[in-house]
Amino acid sequence: MTSGVLTVQATLKSKVTFKGVGLHSGEQVTMTVNPASARYGIWFRRTDVLDRDGLIPAIYTAVQEKPLCTRIMNEDGVEVSTIEHVMAALAGCGIHNALIEIDGPEVPILDGCAASFVRAFVARGLRHQDVPQYALEILKPVSVEEGGATATLSPADTLEIDFRISFEDRAIGTQSKALVMENGTFVRELSDSRTFCRKADIDMMHAQGLALGGTYENAVVIDGDAVVSPGGLRHRDEAVRHKMLDALGDLALAGAPILGRYTGVRAGHAMTNRLLHKLFATPDAYRVVTCSPEQLSRLPGVGVRRADLALVA
Repeated sequence: MTSGVLTVQATLKSKVTFKGVGLHSGEQVTMTVNPASARYGIWFRRTDVLDRDGLIPAIYTAVQEKPLCTRIMNEDGVEVSTIEHVMAALAGCGIHNALIEIDGPEVPILDGCAASFVRAFVARGLRHQDVPQYALEILKPVSVEEGGATATLSPADTLEIDFRISFEDRAIGTQSKALVMENGTFVRELSDSRTFCRKADIDMMHAQGLALGGTYENAVVIDGDAVVSPGGLRHRDEAVRHKMLDALGDLALAGAPILGRYTGVRAGHAMTNRLLHKLFATPDAYRVVTCSPEQLSRLPGVGVRRADLALVA
């Protein structure tokens, strides 16, 4: 990956494997991201499922609502959960086609962000594919709202993410951030920001047999005005940065890059998915375009350089 190189579609030059536990299941899994042919898109395949169809498309219509993560399921009921971080890494590195093989029900959490995926993808490099890249151009605002939270897509020349959060815990408080997602922005600004939770919540979930793979090392654990996790925060506003990371991963389930501004106010995975459903149910709110060279140069992942990794924790 070098600065100034325009990609059309792209896949990895070679496969890369990750091993770790699922955040919620606590199960040890092995996951391999394989190169795929042009126009293949992103698919998951459960290698441990032999009696049913193990292929699951990474598309918004396959999402099944689940608290605290993004889960996809095929028509045979085969699922993979917590896909948002690897989806964000794929989008943020400009990878449009991949087959992700996994031998368990949940993507490994690793250290709670997307940095390990990004480092591996950048190290492997991309193979450019000689087919046009399509994008979804937002033509008019589309919004969903629930319980004081909102998520909106509105017109913009490239993908922008604007997020606001507010928590009672003083260690988080109220945070906001807006970024234009081009020229390696995701890699430099968001990829190393970890998932976060309150200590009281994680203790309760452990007592209920939930979040079995969660530790102080793979999440930022907050206790009132204190950060309990060793080493503290990687960024003063790491919480809102992670929410932006999640949003990029969830928006990648649209099936093509988005040219538009995403605004999230206390929004989560389910709300972003409902926003995509509303977008595609509103035909005059978007159009599919063949990217011009200028539009290609602004897509997330184009312009990522190895030097960007020096800024990643």
